[in-house]
Amino acid sequence: MSDDTDQQLVERVRQGDVQAFEMLVVKYQRRIERLIGRFVRDVDLVPDIAQETFIRAYRAIPQFRGESAFYTWLYRIAVNTAKKALADLRRDPVMTDSALAAASQDDEGTERREHELSHDETPEAVMASREIADTVNAAIEALPDDLRQAILLREVEGLSYDEIALAMACPIGTVRSRIFRAREAIATRLRPLLDTKQGRRW
Repeated sequence: MSDDTDQQLVERVRQGDVQAFEMLVVKYQRRIERLIGRFVRDVDLVPDIAQETFIRAYRAIPQFRGESAFYTWLYRIAVNTAKKALADLRRDPVMTDSALAAASQDDEGTERREHELSHDETPEAVMASREIADTVNAAIEALPDDLRQAILLREVEGLSYDEIALAMACPIGTVRSRIFRAREAIATRLRPLLDTKQGRRW
């Protein structure tokens, strides 16, 4: 579906067509859940926060003026909803049993993958690949919120600089600066592993 189609669906929603909104949910649910998963580590909370995101979007659709792409607008609602959920968690930091079980299963799955190497993967290559991935993830997690959001929108969601500027409500020059600084921070952590030259970035 194109942005034009999104706008047509939004107009139908405004006219009371609930099925049109369900089509938007189907289109964007997985992307929104993936995005929320970057903010919230408790996997059990992700579907609930995604659902709350779409409820808020449905209620706010009369205010959607179409100045940005629908997904850009929806992204901002998802980020705000995830941030609110995180703030609530900090006030009441309880980790559910199912989240603990999921974490345990993930560890077991990692161990199994370590023993299931393909013919082309040596233990050294797998170890190096995992170390690089872990380093990148750790570097992203360590970034300030504004830099982390910018780099995730660019590299994970594939948004343009203009779309990121709209999503983050800041000038495009600020977006470029944030992405540059995020890449520099990640590259700084990666250089010892990759032995890259000072001026190169991933």
